[in-house]
Amino acid sequence: MRKQPKLTVVGAGPGDIDLLTLKAIKALKSADVVLYDALVHPDILEFAPSAERIFVGKRRGCYAYQQEQINELIVARAKTHGHVVRLKGGDPFVFGRGAEEIEYAASYGLETAVVPGISSSVAVPAASGIPVTKRGAAESFWVITGTTKNHQLSGDVALAAKSNATVIILMGMSKLNAIVTLFEAEGKAKMPVAVIQNGTREDQKVGVGTIATIGEEVRKQQLTNPAIIIIGEVVNHRAKLNEIAQNYTIESSIKQNIPTRVIE
Repeated sequence: MRKQPKLTVVGAGPGDIDLLTLKAIKALKSADVVLYDALVHPDILEFAPSAERIFVGKRRGCYAYQQEQINELIVARAKTHGHVVRLKGGDPFVFGRGAEEIEYAASYGLETAVVPGISSSVAVPAASGIPVTKRGAAESFWVITGTTKNHQLSGDVALAAKSNATVIILMGMSKLNAIVTLFEAEGKAKMPVAVIQNGTREDQKVGVGTIATIGEEVRKQQLTNPAIIIIGEVVNHRAKLNEIAQNYTIESSIKQNIPTRVIE
């Protein structure tokens, strides 16, 4: 019996496999084909043991497939195999082209569904002790792509630099110098900045500085894509948490009369 052609666009979360949703796991278990991106943790594919797996992501500027080819592949595999799961890092509707793929599949009569994912834009900062909003520090936040369809820095970054909001920039490492210049022009050279590479994964790296110093910090730690840039006073919350943790460790050690050792 021929299976009903179907596309489910699934968000895989920010990286840590434990942040995958139950609904995403259910979709993967029912998949006949999984088309997955570079940011998807490889262990997640184990939830689709009998499915055909096709890598369609991007690594170091090289595309395995162009977007038009991915769209065509979705429809072709759905018609020949049945249920296609398009697996994307983070949330598929946050700079993930999930909407484009849904529209294309629907235009060919495919049944479509979306499984939201935990967006890296808020989860990666949170996992590193940085809230995107905090009373007295930030009442709102921007999530902006660093690189537009035309490979230019989004004009929204200049607008965001004028606000008091937390600014979260995805896919912006290649434009870091231009981003810093925009914020410096607004008199925000001392504004805290964090750059988090491979957020929530085992190989996560974090660089913290200010608009004036973050470039040097990135070079020193050799931070690169995939990374998220967080700009705003909320970045200081991470240091405050570390300070509280250290003070608690020292106080507890004194009470128990044991040697003090602070782990960073």
